[in-house]
Amino acid sequence: MLRDVRTLIPSLALSLLVALVPATPAQAQSPEDAPRLHELRFDWARDGIITGTSAVLWISSEALFKDDLAPAECRWCDRAPDGTDRLNRLDRWGRGLAGDTDASRHRAATWSNILGFGAVPLGVMGAQFALVRSSNAPDRFFAEDATIILESTMLAILANQAVKFIAGRERPFVHVLSADQKHLTEQPSDNNLSFYSGHTSLAFSLVVSAGTVAALRGYEHQEWIWAVGLPLAASVGLLRMGADKHYLTDVAMGAILGSAFGVAIPLLMHGRQQAVEPSASSTPPTATRWRPMVGARMAGISGVF
Repeated sequence: MLRDVRTLIPSLALSLLVALVPATPAQAQSPEDAPRLHELRFDWARDGIITGTSAVLWISSEALFKDDLAPAECRWCDRAPDGTDRLNRLDRWGRGLAGDTDASRHRAATWSNILGFGAVPLGVMGAQFALVRSSNAPDRFFAEDATIILESTMLAILANQAVKFIAGRERPFVHVLSADQKHLTEQPSDNNLSFYSGHTSLAFSLVVSAGTVAALRGYEHQEWIWAVGLPLAASVGLLRMGADKHYLTDVAMGAILGSAFGVAIPLLMHGRQQAVEPSASSTPPTATRWRPMVGARMAGISGVF
């Protein structure tokens, strides 16, 4: 009996030592322990119709009916009936960002278009695709994610267009012109569409909806969407002010409402449904990996007794 005990003690010590050693990555691929990606509520018919209809309405209001829908005279003019300037102090201060020359304002407008309609949309979609690939998610996730992001963005800019037509706020560069010069601008139908900034709303709705979808899915490295996207979106707003196209309050409201659509549409219409297969590329926390190993090995040890 004493000889059996002496033989068992080294084996017991070795088993306990092995049980307490963290698992290697090769041991850590248990489907039960790996983090899971989540299915979101999605209906191709519903979401396709909403996205497509919103896009058609916005494009037609911009390309076909803008002259008829846009107010010919400002409704929000920031002037008293006697012509006294009543622009608020915040917007007056923000106009300090506007360029000093026509060339500098034109350059800011050009870069706001490049970022707002080019770099931000392509960057957001590319980053979303990279997150999907790095998380080893099924291909359908990318197709669904892209539609959800576009749906949020289309609804955001459609709402923006409606508010612009209703508010009729005079743009900053038009505000400083004399009455007989206002109708001589490059696009007179665009003179009174300052509130609120469509470029800024578009940029923030893209970035925030992509970040919200990534968080709902549970993608790895989702923080890159926010870290890179938000400064780019803010740059679009600053450039619109530099171009003297919008006031600070126009840009701030564009950022707020664009972000609101970016959060609300994914959360309210596409919340989590159920978990799907775990990401094979993910390594679970060490403490999580220990538990099944310790339980199994301790069960084997107790069987010896």
